Amino acid sequence: MLRGKQTWWFHNRPVIIGAATVVGPDEGDGPLADEFDFVHPELDMQQKSWEKAERLLLEQASEFAIQKAGLVRTQVQFFVGGDLMNQIISNSFTARALGIPYIGVFGACSTSMETLALASLLVESGAAEYALAGTCSHNCTAEKQFRYPTEYGSQKPPTAQYTVTGAGAAVIAKSGAGPVVECATVGKIVDLGVKDPFNMGAAMAPAAVDTIQTHLEDTGRTPGDYDLIVTGDLAGVGHPIARELLLKDGVQIDHTTFQDCGLMVYDVQKQKVQAGGSGCACSAVVTYGHLLKKLQEGKLKRILVVATGALLSPLSFQQGESIPCIAHAVAISSEGSVQR
Repeated sequence: MLRGKQTWWFHNRPVIIGAATVVGPDEGDGPLADEFDFVHPELDMQQKSWEKAERLLLEQASEFAIQKAGLVRTQVQFFVGGDLMNQIISNSFTARALGIPYIGVFGACSTSMETLALASLLVESGAAEYALAGTCSHNCTAEKQFRYPTEYGSQKPPTAQYTVTGAGAAVIAKSGAGPVVECATVGKIVDLGVKDPFNMGAAMAPAAVDTIQTHLEDTGRTPGDYDLIVTGDLAGVGHPIARELLLKDGVQIDHTTFQDCGLMVYDVQKQKVQAGGSGCACSAVVTYGHLLKKLQEGKLKRILVVATGALLSPLSFQQGESIPCIAHAVAISSEGSVQR
């Protein structure tokens, strides 16, 4: 199963038999609005706190994914999830509501692919017949925890990013109809000393590059083997940096092939989102709400999703620490594609 240094190769090809996304109003105003299962018209979602609103997003996305898989909760053996909140409370409380055995993880904004990789590993190894992978974020919870509450009205520099309000969940199975998970490359920590929490794209770009290069080396593939290589949330600052670093190392990816979820989820020219999207939900809602549909429709045959995460905390930032970053990559193909 281990191929090269850091890649799990799934010979049994776990299947994504159901996936769902639920988002907030800003995402509903973006270019992918029609791709999501449900759009909340208000940020509070009629909840008493931002944290409860975030939890609702994930509960709904999880329920929708299980229903679309044709299952009920009791048929799912494990739920693998994480988020940005202290003690990953959004997922922990969602797990309480679902009643599914729970594995909590933290990968910051890389969590979408971290959970998908782990859920696929559980199914591939025979440890589960069905596993649920999920993650979420909310603009107002992230602002309150990592920066300033939205009510404060703090201004941000153009390098800052806008946390996606949303949740994405997917059910992985041993067999069935749907896109298949071919392999996953687990990233390692890359920290080049960036300390600015308002410039996450620059901090995370080297981690994305490291994981992409490792994935290509481990699998023996080239960028041409993918219809799309998409980073998680490098957005308008980090994505060009990643492209430049790849070119410097001799890895050339066509502009139409190399894209970023943080630039896809919003219209950065029309919406007030600074450099673009970020947050755990960024790559989750784009992947589960948009890219999987393109695979199912035959418009894409094979994609590589490289979700990036900045593993800082308010405490580490206040103590002057730099930002350790990571990226996890998952290769997903349409059901009929040939595995190399």
